[in-house]
Amino acid sequence: MSGIELKSPDEIEKMSRASRVVAEVLDALRHQVRPGVTTAELDHFAEKFIVERGGIPAFKGYQVRDQVYRHALCVSVNEAVVHGIPSGRALQEGDIVGLDVGVVVDGYYGDAAITVPVGAITEQARRLLQVTEESLHKGIAQAVVGNRISDISHAVQAHAEAASFSIVTDFVGHGIGRKLHEEPQVPNYGEPGKGPRLKPGMTLAIEPMVNMGRPETAHLSDGWTAVTQDGSLSAHFEHTIVVTEAGPKILTRL
Repeated sequence: MSGIELKSPDEIEKMSRASRVVAEVLDALRHQVRPGVTTAELDHFAEKFIVERGGIPAFKGYQVRDQVYRHALCVSVNEAVVHGIPSGRALQEGDIVGLDVGVVVDGYYGDAAITVPVGAITEQARRLLQVTEESLHKGIAQAVVGNRISDISHAVQAHAEAASFSIVTDFVGHGIGRKLHEEPQVPNYGEPGKGPRLKPGMTLAIEPMVNMGRPETAHLSDGWTAVTQDGSLSAHFEHTIVVTEAGPKILTRL
């Protein structure tokens, strides 16, 4: 358990407030997604929404090495897996769009993601979204006291692969709390019964990324956007949860 912080009830309450804003903004964004809207417009909507509710956009100013992210929202369209940068790109009928957002309130973080259809989508794309969200909830169901991190991982992988989709292994979930990314890492793949044992007060961001084709990813020249190597569609769902004696509690759900 080295490096894994167990949160107090007061800390969990602060995370709950941040997570509530995350849930609200994603719910509002879902209704903003339509053909013709640009990904930059979605980003501007999200930032205004967060600030009006007393939050701070967690992703804006986030730095990895010499790269600084300058937006409130990650918007990943079609073959983009994660970390898509908002731009003047207009969404089109039949697209799928991943919306990933983090919020800070009183120094504590919430983080979640959804992937939504733009108008009518193919049955195969609809199935990808359904299975990816189901995989998230299969993983969350394993976040019980006494289980291990890889029990979450294995549940996610097993459900996605049973539907003939592939799990992205280049990115993983993570602990969360006073920082956006804390220990432990939460892979979306692996054998059960391995890794740290789950204890009350552990707070995790569980986030399966599932591809319609092969699992391999590549980065675009912008330094952030990860895409499927084979150009296939990808979906991403995420919740911030807390492990409790009564079972997992989802903080980023309305």
